[in-house]
Amino acid sequence: MAAGLSYYKISMPLLTPFTTSFGTQTERIGYIFRLASGSVTAYSECVTGEEPHYSYEDNETAMHVIRNFFSPMIADLPQPRVFMERASVIKGHNMAKAALEMLLWDYHSRAEGIPLARRLGDSKGHADVGISIGMDSVQDMVRRIGSAVEKGYRRIKVKVEKGKEFGILSAVRDSFPDIKLSADANTDYTLKDAELLKRLDRFNLVYMEQPLGHDDLLDHSRLARQMATPICLDESITDSAKAEQAFDMGACSVINIKPGRVGGLTESLKVASVCAERGGHCWVGGMLETGVGRAFNISLASQGNVDYPGDTSPNDRYFSRDIVDNPFHMVDGRIRPNDGPGTGIVVNGAYLSSVSLEQGSLLKP
Repeated sequence: MAAGLSYYKISMPLLTPFTTSFGTQTERIGYIFRLASGSVTAYSECVTGEEPHYSYEDNETAMHVIRNFFSPMIADLPQPRVFMERASVIKGHNMAKAALEMLLWDYHSRAEGIPLARRLGDSKGHADVGISIGMDSVQDMVRRIGSAVEKGYRRIKVKVEKGKEFGILSAVRDSFPDIKLSADANTDYTLKDAELLKRLDRFNLVYMEQPLGHDDLLDHSRLARQMATPICLDESITDSAKAEQAFDMGACSVINIKPGRVGGLTESLKVASVCAERGGHCWVGGMLETGVGRAFNISLASQGNVDYPGDTSPNDRYFSRDIVDNPFHMVDGRIRPNDGPGTGIVVNGAYLSSVSLEQGSLLKP
């Protein structure tokens, strides 16, 4: 059966600016994909942005490889693992691969009438939810953390950068001495900053996330031997093989799994298995996705091997209106995956078109 593949380049303003060591983001500009064949329609989201700050991929590179290389590979509606085997001839470009790999997960789960969380494997039936707080004035960050604690978030993560970490973490710990707290540096330090980073041990963090280079394992292993605070790797882990190397080297004891970063759900499940087998921990991160991308994250975060709360806040924290008509809601710090087939999301086509800067077809049925 022939498949139709469409894309929508969306622009959705964030309710509040989100600041990290990379800079400040005020809107989500990205791509939504729609796959239709017969009576089944599936959706996915590419997590790239306009600029290549988080990784070398951005919206332009993603659309280039999807349009010219990856979209023909899904014309016959292969299973996700088959697509990934085909796509392996293209080096890198994990976020572009993930956009279509997850699209196929949604399509086949819907076609079989199975919720994605169950098709992935051993779902707990819920995802424990943490929150990521971008940098702002210390007073505003403390206020926002207080609101998050009241709402029941199960872990608080704060963004930090060199020179601001002590002011932020001191104020947070003074106000909330007992919360589960972590800090995310987004690669802002080098091993030369080891003495500074060791001083963060006093804040009793659950982990320090990606303090060093975006593709580094060796220096993280050296830093981990000097710090009492566990190291969590994000950008450095691009597949399960890198996860194995990281544990073998002692570079981390926690991994932030972002499906887009590792090439999709198939590889995400492998990374989670590596963490469990090596006695480590993992959680599911986010990239300011709409309700489309967030549905995949929630399904993954509900899996049994994912044992730490992730960055999977309900989307009313980010957008005044989502492009799905059934956004997620958090109860007691947990979100349940949708019960319907696939991701279970119901996309509002009219609203999706209204927030689209551009739309078109990559495959015609």
